[in-house]
Amino acid sequence: MQSEPVNILYVDDEVHNLNAFKAAFRRSFNVFTAESAKAGRAVLEQTPIHIIVTDQRMPEMTGIEFLESIIPLYPEPIRILLTGYADINAVIDAINKGQVYLYITKPWQEDELRLNLEKAFEVFALRKANKELNEKLFLANQQLEFMLRQKLLS
Repeated sequence: MQSEPVNILYVDDEVHNLNAFKAAFRRSFNVFTAESAKAGRAVLEQTPIHIIVTDQRMPEMTGIEFLESIIPLYPEPIRILLTGYADINAVIDAINKGQVYLYITKPWQEDELRLNLEKAFEVFALRKANKELNEKLFLANQQLEFMLRQKLLS
């Protein structure tokens, strides 16, 4: 797949879903799990995460609320909402509030989800590379402007 290890955080209040996800994907990805939004935040504080997968319906906070709440501190990870319920309002909120890359229904198909996780990391890597290139371009422009000012002053 890729040389960089992919860190995925899966947040779900159902332990058997966490265990199934980890069992299915631990050979391809570094899988971190959390049983709540609070536990998910703790993982984010300790580990750089590339992809966040979260269940929508959880007791203390919905998946969308969790994703929306972490955007200010963790804007880079790609967000995927995983749910067993089809709710168009949740889909709209996921896109608008939680900046969700993908909405997947449970039960997931392992091969399809693996492919989507790989694609999500490609998007993450492309965004990171784009950000780095923009920073280099900005610095190069600053240097050119400085050199032009120096030339005009001499």
